[in-house]
Parts: sequence; structure tokens; C-alpha cells
Amino acid sequence: MLTPERHRIILELLEQKGVVKIQELVEATSSSESTIRRDLSQLEKEKKLKRVHGGASLFQQRSEELSISEKSTKNLEEKRMIAQYAASLIQDGDCIYLDAGTTTFQMIPYISAQKIKVVTNGLTHLEALLEQNIETYLTGGYVKKTTRALIGKGAQEGLQSYRFDKAFMGVNGIHLEFGYTTPDPEEAAVKSLAMNLSQKSFVLADHTKFNEFTFSKITDLNDAVIITDEIDKEILEEFSAKTAVKVVK
Repeated sequence: MLTPERHRIILELLEQKGVVKIQELVEATSSSESTIRRDLSQLEKEKKLKRVHGGASLFQQRSEELSISEKSTKNLEEKRMIAQYAASLIQDGDCIYLDAGTTTFQMIPYISAQKIKVVTNGLTHLEALLEQNIETYLTGGYVKKTTRALIGKGAQEGLQSYRFDKAFMGVNGIHLEFGYTTPDPEEAAVKSLAMNLSQKSFVLADHTKFNEFTFSKITDLNDAVIITDEIDKEILEEFSAKTAVKVVK
């Protein structure tokens, strides 16, 4: 089968299913796994799909923003593994920034470090932090309804008062060319500032965020360590060449 025909079949299957496994494509095109992997790499370079662990998927919409309730049920076990590892990085006495988001929220029950200070723009984080007897500060700002994040000028001005040992961030996309992204420019600005005010930043993201990019850039890949779950070996190698990636299982 000629390459253009394989590409057509791959894209048609993606349109039908949203996500396809490599083995499905091998069978649909009567091709080898190595040939399909090359096809997926080529189609990804042409921005027609994104590779994921064991296959490929369509890109999400650039401006798509799921609500907290929608996000909280997606890839929950992966988020917990990532969050548990991230929480273990917090040391006694640290001053940390905890970004709004469902994966960063999952960190809170696992935080065991003593005498820490947490600054957050996540309204959903407050009760859990206080239950852990963690000294907590809110940034202030405008409340974004879908994500319950504090954003805007007030949030940025509030952040300027602090400096952090570590920042733990959520993102919507991680891309080799476009870095870390999120749909909302105001939310991106708050995330970017928090990372700039921190000695070290960690992006918590499950495997579905890789090779995605959304509307607003936060910062470049090498500005943070990525903590993620199981990921395709080829994808891991590409991103590891740009920044540190910790895979938790």
C-alpha cells in the first residue's frame, strides 16, 4: 500500500474514533508496526494528529476548557500517582505555589512536609489545605467559573508579594515547539508569573497532554520539570532532549 493511501486510512479512522491503537492501524493497512510508527511521526509533523502511548489521537480544540467536574473524572488514577510523587518533593519549611487544577488538587492529601507555606489561586484547594493544617494564602483576583481559578490583574498583583521554593503547575498542552499552553490568556499569565517567581517549577501532566497545544503559551519546555505517567518511549525520548521528565508508575 502506498504511503498516501495509508495516511488516508489512518486519518479516516481517527475521525471515526478519536483515538486509535497502533495495532488497529497495522491491521487496517496491512503494514508493519515500524511503518505505522513512521506514518504517525510524519502526520504529527504535519499537525494532522498527535501520537499518544500506543497509538494516536486527534488534537483537542485550541480554546477548549473543561470544567473542574469534567476534569476531575478523567485519568484519575494517573493523576493520583503523579500527585503523590510531586507531594514527596516538598520539604519541611518550603514555600510553594500550588496552581489551580485537578492534578495539583490531588497532591494535598499526600503532603507530609512540616511548617510549609502554600500560595494558591485554586479556590477548590482551600478546604483540603486547611484540613491538613497547612498555612495557606490566596492570590486574590477574578474567579474563573469553569476552573475555579483566581486570575487577572488582582491575581498577578497578589503573586508579586511572594517568592517560592517550588511551584507545582497544571497545563492543558505540552508541545516540543510551543512549550506549555492553556486556553485562557489570563490564566496563562498567572501561571507564567508563578513559575518565574519560583526557584524550581514542576508541571504535573498525564500522558494525554503531550503533543497537545492550546491557545495561550505559558512558557518554554525547559522552564519546568515534567512529572507524568506511562508514556510512549519515542515521545519520552523527544521531550527528555528538551527538559527533565520524571515518569511515575
